[in-house]
Amino acid sequence: MPDREVQTIRDIIYYQYAKIITKSAFNVGDGKNAKSSHYGFIKKTFRELKDGTKSWSDILREDIQFVEAGKECVYCKSNEKIEREHIVPKSISINDKCSSCDRIHQIHNLIWGCKDCNLSKGTLGLYEFFRKKYPNEKKFYDLIPTLVEKKYLKTIYHCHSCSNTLDCGDIDGDNEISVLDIDFVIRNSPIRNS
Repeated sequence: MPDREVQTIRDIIYYQYAKIITKSAFNVGDGKNAKSSHYGFIKKTFRELKDGTKSWSDILREDIQFVEAGKECVYCKSNEKIEREHIVPKSISINDKCSSCDRIHQIHNLIWGCKDCNLSKGTLGLYEFFRKKYPNEKKFYDLIPTLVEKKYLKTIYHCHSCSNTLDCGDIDGDNEISVLDIDFVIRNSPIRNS
């Protein structure tokens, strides 16, 4: 569990985003260092996001960063066989609107990935993919590149809103709220593609 104040999907999304803000504000390389050096700032930012006194930037900012980024895989840094990668799998089927949702099928949900990483990720959520990619790393979620995680959190927030799970707690049934609960909506949507 990331923090005892984190009780819902909305909370864990805001908590992860607070770590991203902290990494940027203090020029810290990853979430582990941000948490160990600036935990108070993370908590303050989390609380401000939660109570609405702070809000995250419009996703347009990340879309511009994506367009300006060089064509290299965000997961492994390869520049071979680069293709557009949907961070939230485009096969998500929370409801019948998913198949035409701009947040899923347009630039908001795209980054550059190599063919190998794209195939390896398949229909996994971002956190599930990083857990698979770094099986021996307990805090695999702290290794996710900032741009990818920002776009993912903003997109998956919308997906949880559509599935009415933002204010739910442990939805994957493992008796704790974690980043893997964020991904749970992807593989366990009420409507599934055949």
